[in-house]
Amino acid sequence: MTGRRIGRTGVRVSPLGFGAAPLGNLYTPVDDERARAAVEAAWDAGVRYFDTAPHYGLGLSERRLGSALAHRPRTEFTVSTKVGRLLEPHPAPTGSDLTAGGFAVPDTLIRRADYSRDGVLRSLDASLARLGLDRVDIVYVHDPDDHLDAALDHALPALADLRDQGVIGAVGVGMNTVAPLLRVVAEADVDAVMVAGRWTLIDRSAGPLLEACARRGVSVIAAAPFNSGLLSRPRPPDDASFDYGPASEALLRRARRLAGVCARHGTVLPHAAVRFPLRDPAVAGVVAGFRSAHEVLSAARWVSDDLTDAAWSDLDAAAEATGDGLR
Repeated sequence: MTGRRIGRTGVRVSPLGFGAAPLGNLYTPVDDERARAAVEAAWDAGVRYFDTAPHYGLGLSERRLGSALAHRPRTEFTVSTKVGRLLEPHPAPTGSDLTAGGFAVPDTLIRRADYSRDGVLRSLDASLARLGLDRVDIVYVHDPDDHLDAALDHALPALADLRDQGVIGAVGVGMNTVAPLLRVVAEADVDAVMVAGRWTLIDRSAGPLLEACARRGVSVIAAAPFNSGLLSRPRPPDDASFDYGPASEALLRRARRLAGVCARHGTVLPHAAVRFPLRDPAVAGVVAGFRSAHEVLSAARWVSDDLTDAAWSDLDAAAEATGDGLR
């Protein structure tokens, strides 16, 4: 996969990025062998961008990803991780992180929000140790919804300093809400934003963000193209999820209408879902979470095969006709 540049930096990402949250046992366990096989399949399919975070499995995702990439030439892949949540010993573990964090791992650690300069440096040092790397290419400030001023005043300037010193390659912010990201793009020195679930086939509410990024030379990484499950199957089932909760009847109707359009054009809904974000030139890559080699190979095939102009025209018309308020 040909690499796309992040902002004005020298960092490049493949059009499809490997989202490593499932390697941290998101919701259900993944064994070491299956996790490694997923990363190997991604590499064999040409994926060269891998995204992780301390949050994912309380460090398990970073450890597994680092181990799986350890034998690969460091100059041939791009890794991003995140800051804003420090991992510290849990004073009263319950046995599982599922309820608190959504990951099927022991809760021997706890996440503590810290968007200070010191917190950024401590978090990045710990991530490098877990990954087994001497540098990270992109560092995102992770979900600073309730700490936006701290992120703008402390975390992002600290990361910009590290970038300017050559310690990291690029600076970004990752969130699933558009308004704070618009403020970040307007006020901060960032190279990229990762927006999760808001620039998808069914939820196009990040349109103003993409326009702002294009004006300022900031790259967009579109994460969660399947909206946590709703767009991941050829026909969404009744129990499909949207943004990690049950999909509403209106969203199910909309997704099934889009699925019907895909079928008429000889393809399937997840194909359109993973290709959709890349239609906009502001988008450098799309990141989806994978827990198996099969999932990776399907997505890599879809990313490499665009839909016809007629298919996109009909999908756009169907999306606009549903009238459920998501744009």
